[in-house]
Amino acid sequence: MTHTTGAAAELRIRRLTPNDLPAVTAIDASLGGRMRTAFHDRRLQAAQRAPNLYVQFAAEEKGRVVGYVLGRVLEGEFGRTAPAMRLEVIGVRADARGHGAGLALNRALEDEARKRGLHEMRTGGDWRDHTMMRFLDTAGYELARSHVIDCALGEALLGSRHEEPVSVEQHERPSDQNDYSNAAPNDFDQLARDTVEIGSLVPSDLEDVVRIDRRRTGHDRSAYIQHKFDDALKESAIRMSLVARKNGAAAGFLMASADYGNFGRAEPAAVLDTIGVDPNFAHTGVARAMLSQLFVNLGALRIERVETLLGRENYGLLGFFYRMGFAPSQRLAFCKPLR
Repeated sequence: MTHTTGAAAELRIRRLTPNDLPAVTAIDASLGGRMRTAFHDRRLQAAQRAPNLYVQFAAEEKGRVVGYVLGRVLEGEFGRTAPAMRLEVIGVRADARGHGAGLALNRALEDEARKRGLHEMRTGGDWRDHTMMRFLDTAGYELARSHVIDCALGEALLGSRHEEPVSVEQHERPSDQNDYSNAAPNDFDQLARDTVEIGSLVPSDLEDVVRIDRRRTGHDRSAYIQHKFDDALKESAIRMSLVARKNGAAAGFLMASADYGNFGRAEPAAVLDTIGVDPNFAHTGVARAMLSQLFVNLGALRIERVETLLGRENYGLLGFFYRMGFAPSQRLAFCKPLR
């Protein structure tokens, strides 16, 4: 596909290839002030593994790459039941701006979304990034009916040495065949993550997770969950995807991933895509235990912030996250219907 500017200079939009990696990282470095070759290399590899989920375009002007865009199909993240296309990263060389490259790249992403039967574009950005805010406005995005909330691990009590213990009845403690301690008055005054058996996601957990998600949402999202399993088991993000068990039964799951540069981030963050608790184990501390363990794992990975996206009508879950130390983010969610 091609696009001709008013100056008659030809702007060509094409698929991004691995050979474009040096040009992409150079553009990214010129905009963000540092090289992120590993991030873009991982992204290109992920696109090759799952071309049905990832969309990537380059903009060429006079034979050189002057811009690029990275998109991803949203399946079931953040409680969604209808898929959408997410604009994750877009960048244009400073000396090529004003020629329509950014808008052309976004249009290419929208056209691809329509071909795939998707009806909505999604993205996010820091409200203080005025250049990106102007671009999103020009491209037709509007504020989404969702809230981005986040938590800085350095300020959180959950997962830290200052975390308050929870009172646990003896029959609710996870079994431990190697616990030979003597009973004492404070034996059951434990941290949230000590009250539930928490483990990293493994392939054999797939059936349990699909079952819990179906019970919780009333929808079969097995395809989405399978893709999340594939990502978790092929990337270092495995330590961010957790399964909780009580009395040997799967009680809940949490899926998160590392974000090393989407939406113009300067520092790595963790994005919590999905958290689910089997209704049979509701209000037993499972969700809090999984978050506590996630925060511990993120600290070991030197990731300093975790965020998630929630619908404004989801009062119960919003209240839970606020109690866990989350707060409104400086980042905003945007959407654009595709007609």
